[in-house]
Amino acid sequence: MNLPVILDVSLGLIFIYLILSLLASEIQELISTVFQWRAEHLRKSIELFIAGGSQNSNETNVVQLANQIYSNPLIKSLNQQAQGFFANIPRQATWSVASVYRSFKQNPESNQKQESVFGGSRHSGPSYIPASTFATTLMETLQLPTIAQKLSETRLDTFKNQRLSEIESIVLKLQEQLGDNEEFADFFNFIYQAFAELQADFEQIIWNFQQGRLDIDGGIDRMTASYDRYIALFQSQIPNEESANKALQQLQLYKNNSFADTQRTISLAGLKPNVREIAQAVQRGTDIYQELTTSLLDKDNEMYENLEKIIDRLPPSLANNITNLAQRAEFNLQQTTEGISTLQNAIATNFDNSMERASGVYKRNAKGVALLLGFAIAAASNADTFHMISRLSKDSALRETIVQNAGQIVSQNRNQLNYVDINTLRSQTDEALTEVALPIGWTDSNLEKQISWSTKQRRQFPYWRIITLIPGWILSGIAISMGASFWFDLLGKIVNVRNSGKRPESPVKDDAV
Repeated sequence: MNLPVILDVSLGLIFIYLILSLLASEIQELISTVFQWRAEHLRKSIELFIAGGSQNSNETNVVQLANQIYSNPLIKSLNQQAQGFFANIPRQATWSVASVYRSFKQNPESNQKQESVFGGSRHSGPSYIPASTFATTLMETLQLPTIAQKLSETRLDTFKNQRLSEIESIVLKLQEQLGDNEEFADFFNFIYQAFAELQADFEQIIWNFQQGRLDIDGGIDRMTASYDRYIALFQSQIPNEESANKALQQLQLYKNNSFADTQRTISLAGLKPNVREIAQAVQRGTDIYQELTTSLLDKDNEMYENLEKIIDRLPPSLANNITNLAQRAEFNLQQTTEGISTLQNAIATNFDNSMERASGVYKRNAKGVALLLGFAIAAASNADTFHMISRLSKDSALRETIVQNAGQIVSQNRNQLNYVDINTLRSQTDEALTEVALPIGWTDSNLEKQISWSTKQRRQFPYWRIITLIPGWILSGIAISMGASFWFDLLGKIVNVRNSGKRPESPVKDDAV
């Protein structure tokens, strides 16, 4: 054969592979949709992310935490379903098929109550979750922002009690020094009334912070202003005694040490816990956990119970992972709100990396399915590569017809800017098939050339000769599994070489695998 014939045979073979690959991608997409392979793989990948590996991914606390994540409204909103009875009929049918399929995958020795792979009675789940959405959902599920708030509340309350106690001790010491002299009775009554007002101001500040009406910076500023007013009242009524002047100096010195600079006060008192401390709050045995639980036991039993439930459900590997991410996020941070945001971003990045690995696993699995489908389609359609090459090399009319149709398809898509949609390509190849009789199928003409048998012959079908077709089917199956995008791109190159043109600019966007 000369070079033009070789190019035409190659072009015809590629065109047949393209058509069969389109059929395979359509079948694979249908199967993956019915069995929800993408959604199921995503769910299993999230469980692996939570467990820190496949060894503990089936533990109860891992599954429960994943169920909680999937119950979050942010995740639910990603899995929108059709509304109405008739619109849900196809969905119900696919759910039933998928349920039967998964029943064969479940461990028959398990005595646990059967539930959906997506948790509870949910029949489906999202096929994709943005990293930022997952990070936000995980933070909300573990209540890390709430824990940060409670830790700040605890430390602010401790800070308040320490300052009031110190102020009260200075006043009590002054009262002991001046004795029970009636001359100073009005002064002490005034000072204790002012102290009661200062205490009420501090309590109001704490309450406003707990209600979210005030942040830490504003709370410290208001405490400073209240303390300044108290010192001014003390100074306005101070008796002309040396011990009273010393008490005033102590109050002013204490104010300068405790409230001189808002950010310094916050930092020294740890009123804005860093992200590492927040992560350690959900790990039993740490100092932060002891600090938080001791405070919650006295003031907020409900939050204490919620914290214990979170820790019970939290796999140790995930707790350690969050702590490590928090330590990395602690650099170059100035405040807790920034730390929470940075920790969230770190979790999102870690999730993205994990999903990239999971995507690679899914693609490998999909390639395996594509190979099986390729072999099945090749056998079902009797797509014998060796026979196709023989027919194309000998039948010039067939070869010319296929080359002409292939050239038209490439020409029609040459001007696409970015990509050729796979659905458009399917419709174009369907039109081409009305004009081309491909050298595939279990027709008499093919069987006569392949195994020297046809239905017109009276002798029995020679089943043993099918063995000679298997090598051709295997080659066709491998070729089919390579995907329509590969064959369309190669088809365009061969057409351009044949026509001495340029390579096509647009590959196929094959969204089926």
